[in-house]
Amino acid sequence: MASVFHTIFRLLVALTVLTVPLYSALAQQIQGQVRYSDSGQPVLNALVECDGTSENSQKLTDRDGKFSFGVGPGHYTVSVRVPGYRPEEQSVDLVQNQSEYMLFRLRSDPSTADKLRSNSPNMDANVPPEARKEFEQAEAALSGNKKEDTEKGVRHLEKAISIDPKFVEAQLRLGTVYMDLQQWDKAEAALRKALEINPRAANALFALGEVYRRQKKFDQAEKALLDGMAVESRSAQAHLTLARVYWEKVAGVKDEAQWRPPLEKSYQEVNQALQLDADLAAAHLLKGNLLFKVRRAEDALHEYDEYLRLDPKGESAEQTRTLAEKIRKALAETRKP
Repeated sequence: MASVFHTIFRLLVALTVLTVPLYSALAQQIQGQVRYSDSGQPVLNALVECDGTSENSQKLTDRDGKFSFGVGPGHYTVSVRVPGYRPEEQSVDLVQNQSEYMLFRLRSDPSTADKLRSNSPNMDANVPPEARKEFEQAEAALSGNKKEDTEKGVRHLEKAISIDPKFVEAQLRLGTVYMDLQQWDKAEAALRKALEINPRAANALFALGEVYRRQKKFDQAEKALLDGMAVESRSAQAHLTLARVYWEKVAGVKDEAQWRPPLEKSYQEVNQALQLDADLAAAHLLKGNLLFKVRRAEDALHEYDEYLRLDPKGESAEQTRTLAEKIRKALAETRKP
């Protein structure tokens, strides 16, 4: 048994906790899109919360303004919150195998204009039309998959920022484009500018935390993520990113006295992420790695199986499937009379 365990443990060391697509494999879903009422353009990084009988989770809309929650039968309330716009909410009762599609159209909220102006002079509701047009053209270009589409999108974002230097959404979007391109220095610069405009822009802080993590600047990543959570504590993805920071910080450390405290923090954060979004596939993968690290192989196997159920074709799926089968065989050996 010991040799088998050591074999699969070495395989675990080779596994990297990757950023993988986090789409639920469940057939039953609540999906939808968030758009601006005046322009009809999709809203990037709108905070969408799904509150229901079986889960309470949050997600950010993608570049097309889309979101998706894996759900079961029950009553759900889905709400959207964007600074400077009226909160929107829709409810639905789902029966077995029923899914729902929701469309939210955001209207500006004059009652918050003064508050927004004092905190961030040009949130989206106050952006000049010319800058907003450049931003919309950037989003249209970035929806393409070619290199020239990305380059065109960057040019439009830079033009929007030149028109309105305090256009925080454009700075944030520029940062995420550079993240997609893995140009971490440029991403960091754009996100820092967004935070100069609005130091409490949680999405920018979360993105900056991911940038620092990718650069192995773990202390800076931790600070950025914790600062973001002080503003918005219910981001499952942020908790997962922080869990990854603690996990990767001690990769290769052999002294248990040194690696155990950060891994305990990682375990706490990944559990928080799963409380907010039980279908976060990559969180199950990381939790499995954490459990396996402390030799709780059976519990780790459960998490690996859950990851594979939610994301069977994920970037780490084949490695995880191999590891899970080795654990399963090893556990079966120990149960033989």
